[in-house]
Amino acid sequence: MKILKKIFKIIFIVLMVLVIGLIITAHILLQPKTDKKLVKKLTTRYTDPIIHHRTYKTYEYRTIHLQKRIDTTLPILIFVHGSPGSILDFKRYLKDSMINAKSNIISYERIGYGPKNYGKTPADLEVELGVLHDLVKEYPEEKIVLAGYSYGGPVILASDKNYKYKVSMASAVVGEYEPMFIALSFYKWKLTRWLMPPTVRAAAKEKYAHVDEFSEYKNRWNESPAKVINIHGDKDWIVPYKNSEFLQQIFEKDKFEMVTIPGGGHELIWSDFELIRAVILKTLK
Repeated sequence: MKILKKIFKIIFIVLMVLVIGLIITAHILLQPKTDKKLVKKLTTRYTDPIIHHRTYKTYEYRTIHLQKRIDTTLPILIFVHGSPGSILDFKRYLKDSMINAKSNIISYERIGYGPKNYGKTPADLEVELGVLHDLVKEYPEEKIVLAGYSYGGPVILASDKNYKYKVSMASAVVGEYEPMFIALSFYKWKLTRWLMPPTVRAAAKEKYAHVDEFSEYKNRWNESPAKVINIHGDKDWIVPYKNSEFLQQIFEKDKFEMVTIPGGGHELIWSDFELIRAVILKTLK
């Protein structure tokens, strides 16, 4: 009996050490990169990145332009990340030579995911729209292509401006379809919330907000005259594919193109780079 107790004690200690190690590692790895590191990761012979720090109302956010000067003859391509997420989620696209040759690339950190407000998201789609509109106001709407992934998808879809194109990727748009994973309980319980990295806490807060706020937007996803190409994997268990089926029902056929990835999951921006790259290049013509 004493030997069994000793074995269980050792197993418990080892498990606790592993859990604590994983929590610490997650906190470190998910921290926003410094300006210097971000520029270094995105610098190639095709890019010349420059960071800008902007303010919308009381919210500070960080943008990165892959070219120091805007070529007015080319479209403006803006990437909007998901939850949790970062500018570097789109690293392969931001560094791609062909996309850089055909557009002025910009990306930005949504509120709660950058160094100035890390983990402090308003979880409010109107604020997200305000930030996006603050960024795009400097450019002609008809030259802008928006590319939004996951929660970045509803941000671009809710914008009513007359863009050149919108590329929606695995977009969550129906609150009732949101799967509420058991891991979200760590955010719900104050005793365990501190265990979650700030970026994950921000994502959890946004996910709880989706259930209510998306219902207010169901008649607004289609307000923009812009054409939409919607890409989604039909085996996505994080943002179910039926979100895209809903979008297909509410959009006019001449404004909406559905691209389904058979067997595809939520990781499509990484796993299906070539397909998404081809779609983006199509919108830049």
